[in-house]
Amino acid sequence: MNTSVIRKISFHSAHKLYNNNWNETKNKEVFGLCANPNYHGHNYDLLFKVSGKVDPETGFVMDLKVLSDLLSDEIIERFDHKNLNLDVPEMKNTNPTAENIARVIYEIMRPKISPEFTIQVTLYETPRNFVIYPD
Repeated sequence: MNTSVIRKISFHSAHKLYNNNWNETKNKEVFGLCANPNYHGHNYDLLFKVSGKVDPETGFVMDLKVLSDLLSDEIIERFDHKNLNLDVPEMKNTNPTAENIARVIYEIMRPKISPEFTIQVTLYETPRNFVIYPD
């Protein structure tokens, strides 16, 4: 039977939602205040879930210190106190919606976690708005 371990991290980033194929009016209609040309910020909370078999020798699914270090090196360093539209290479050509941020985090982390494990990203943009990838 599989067991899941979850590590929670936080990062703080600015972004604006904007489709370059649309004019300013349409962007404001669709994205509202989130299309502010001067950007806006969020205090994101991320739950990173790793699921798999418990190792009979260690009692771990995955060492949470190892996971913590990976998330710090790969996600916090990359996203924290950054402008997602301008400073994060993986987001440069992607509208930084919560859905896309969660997918990008998954894509960054997937090669770092053994394929024997499944992973899932839950990203809270606000305490009431969050996405899960993959679902």
